[in-house]
Amino acid sequence: MAAPEKVKGPASYFPSIEKTYGQPMDRWFSLVRQQQGKKHMEIVNWLKAEHGMGHGHANAVVAHCLAQAKP
Repeated sequence: MAAPEKVKGPASYFPSIEKTYGQPMDRWFSLVRQQQGKKHMEIVNWLKAEHGMGHGHANAVVAHCLAQAKP
């Protein structure tokens, strides 16, 4: 029986983000989607300033959302 595949990339931060900030990932994704038209770092800085998120966590959320939005 094969071991489960380890989560990589931005998604590897999701359990820690949910635990640290007390909100499900869908909430963070929704907030980021509301910032459409802004650049990656603008959204990262917004999450940090408005929601107290650390840089690595904010970057992971934004990177995941923007990657999902690309066709």
